[in-house]
Amino acid sequence: MLEFTTIPALRGWVFEQRTAGRRIGFVPTMGFLHEGHLRLVDEARRRTDAVAMSVFVNPLQFGPGEDLDRYPRDLPRDRALAAGRRVDALFVPEAAAIYPPGAEVLVVPGATADRWEGAVRPGHFTGVLTVVAKLFHLVAPDVACFGQKDIQQATLVRRMVRDLDWPVEIVVVPTVREPDGLALSSRNAYLGPEDRQQAVGLSAALRAGHDAWTAGERDASAIEAAMRARLAMFPGVRPEYISLVEPEALYPVAEALPGTIAMIAARVGSTRLIDNIILGQGLV
Repeated sequence: MLEFTTIPALRGWVFEQRTAGRRIGFVPTMGFLHEGHLRLVDEARRRTDAVAMSVFVNPLQFGPGEDLDRYPRDLPRDRALAAGRRVDALFVPEAAAIYPPGAEVLVVPGATADRWEGAVRPGHFTGVLTVVAKLFHLVAPDVACFGQKDIQQATLVRRMVRDLDWPVEIVVVPTVREPDGLALSSRNAYLGPEDRQQAVGLSAALRAGHDAWTAGERDASAIEAAMRARLAMFPGVRPEYISLVEPEALYPVAEALPGTIAMIAARVGSTRLIDNIILGQGLV
C-alpha cells in the first residue's frame, strides 16, 4: 500500500492508474476505521482495479461545540487495517492541503440538506459535500462507496454527482452491525459500558418498525409509534427524531412502501448516534 500526504503525489498515482487503464474505486473516511469502512473497501475492490482511501477528519463539517477535537483518531491502526484489506493508495492530507489559506468556495446543497441531520447540525452538509467534491476532483474515481448508516450523506452525495454531471458511480453499502444490532460507528468509542447497553435501543426500535411493516402495517405514523414504544424500553436513549421518509429527497411519508427509509437519531449519554433501515430489507 502506498501512502500519500500531498496532492501532487496523489495525482501522480491517479495518472499512473489511468495510464494503465485501471478503474479506480474510492472510499472517503474520517479514519478510526472499523469493519463498516472495510466493507466499503471490499465493495470498491469488487467493482474496480485499484482502490484509494482517504483518512481526513474534515473540520468544515463540524459545528461549534461539536466533537472535532476529541473525534477518535488512530492513524497507525488505520494504516494497518487499510493495508490488510488491500487498499492500494491511502491519502492522509493535512487540513492546510485541503483548505489552503484564502479558500472560500464551498459546495452548498439545497433543501434535502435542511432536514434531519441538517436541521440539527446547520452547515454540516456544506462541509461534507465540499470535501467530497474536492476529493472526487483529486482521485477522479469511477466508483465511490458510502455506508448506508449515513443515509442522508449518501443521498446528498448522489444528488451532487447527478446535479453536477460527475462521472462517478455512487454505491451505498449496507450498514455493518454488532451481533446485538448496534450499527458500527467510530463514535461508538465514546460509549461507556452502561451507555453501550442502552445504545442497542436504536436498532431495537428500527426492528420494531420493520416488524410492524412486515406484519402488514402501512401507516407511517403507526410504524413510528411502534418504534417509539420500543425505544421507551431504553431509558438511557433520548430520541431527537424518528421518521419514515422516501429515498430520493428524504421527505416524510404517510404511507410506508417498499424502499421507504426508517430513520432515527438519538443521544445516549453524551454521544449522538444515528441509524436507519430500508423497509423490505430489514436489519442485515
